[in-house]
Amino acid sequence: MNSRTNVAHLVAEAAQSGRALPSDIARAEDWVALDLAVRRDLWSFPYTDWLRVGNAPPDESSLAIALCNPNGHIRQAALAAPGAAALLPLVTIRCADWVTPVRDQARELLRSALPTAKPEVLAAVTAVALRIAQRQHSGFAHELVEAAAREPGAVDALLACEDRAARRLGHRIAVEQGRFSPARLAEIAAADSDIVVQDLCANAALAVATQDDRVIKLLLGSRQSRVRAAGVTALNRTGDTARATAFLADRSGLVRACARWVLRQHGVDPVPYYRTACASPGAVAGLGECGTRADAALLWPLLAHPRPGVRARAVAALRALGADEAERLMPLLDDLSGAVVREVAVSLMPSADRLSEAWLRDRLAANRPDHVRKASFRLLSAHRSMARLRCFLDLLDDRDPTLRAAARASLARWAPSDAASAYRALPDEDRARLDALLDRAAATVGERRVTVLRWYLQASR
Repeated sequence: MNSRTNVAHLVAEAAQSGRALPSDIARAEDWVALDLAVRRDLWSFPYTDWLRVGNAPPDESSLAIALCNPNGHIRQAALAAPGAAALLPLVTIRCADWVTPVRDQARELLRSALPTAKPEVLAAVTAVALRIAQRQHSGFAHELVEAAAREPGAVDALLACEDRAARRLGHRIAVEQGRFSPARLAEIAAADSDIVVQDLCANAALAVATQDDRVIKLLLGSRQSRVRAAGVTALNRTGDTARATAFLADRSGLVRACARWVLRQHGVDPVPYYRTACASPGAVAGLGECGTRADAALLWPLLAHPRPGVRARAVAALRALGADEAERLMPLLDDLSGAVVREVAVSLMPSADRLSEAWLRDRLAANRPDHVRKASFRLLSAHRSMARLRCFLDLLDDRDPTLRAAARASLARWAPSDAASAYRALPDEDRARLDALLDRAAATVGERRVTVLRWYLQASR
């Protein structure tokens, strides 16, 4: 399900044909979306006249709609109807209802149904309770489901749940209950994609096994930078500076910083390592992070390195050391690597208005690589007012939709205080060219916007 409208459409169709709820509605956001859709667009759902006293709900979908009805009396009657206990996710939402009788009845139903609920149902209910945790009156459901989640069998369902918040709760409970060995915690931390679970399990593993080499090895081998950083930090306890040194050139800045901290805790200066190992992107970045301006002499030759990653990190390192020079970096704006060109653009931004406009505009030509054109646009956008205006006007109909949209948005915001004086200072032929560009722009941005631009320029036309 991708939107509240889709959820509502599926449930309305099911209710009209007397079918059960679609199996697609399983996530916490789907249940919340259904509740909002029925309350806001009740007219599009089948009428709940079956709620007359003594009538049973015709189908599960109709009962779900009644549980979300804007009328509190209908919601309360639906909670008392047979089958309401089978819709515990919606009952959980009603536990935070703004109407006290509805809220009380939903809470009693949830309290009585949870002990016998299947683990997968409990996981779904937990996900909904966590989703609405910020609502007023939501504390009851949150506390109730968290207590139920600590029962045997429930944690496994949470650990397997697709909902991120429910999985996090499951891992937190599992750690508190000591369900996993340190090695298993390290394995989860190393493999899981959720950074909260990574941190939780990595910290729990290291808290129990502070110097267990197997645990540290698992953490160090993770593809997740936060987990590797935890493993590297743990090397401080073992005093294994040799292994920490191996992570000085890690691709992650966090891991590199942890490795440097470990070495310094044991009296080892990491800078000499970086000065002798500038052959990888991580080592180059590390030198920029802890070197001095004198190290620029080691970095400038790396701008011609065959590896794009090394070139890009060298540009960033020079900038970090305050040793970058615009004139020497400008040729790299034509680099074949987009990463290098992006770093060069960042370094050139402070001096963008001093760069040659003609040189930058030449790199906006349609035959230039896209990454060069985008970097040039970024630099021209930080140039003097007339250079910015010419750039934006030129790109209004560009072949690249990203540049085209950026130019139109930038033109809509263009209103420099020096526009009139800068326009008057232009040579006659440049003013004529700019006027022609403004005339052409009317077909794209409208006569009204062009009139406003001419007013800023105090142009006669």
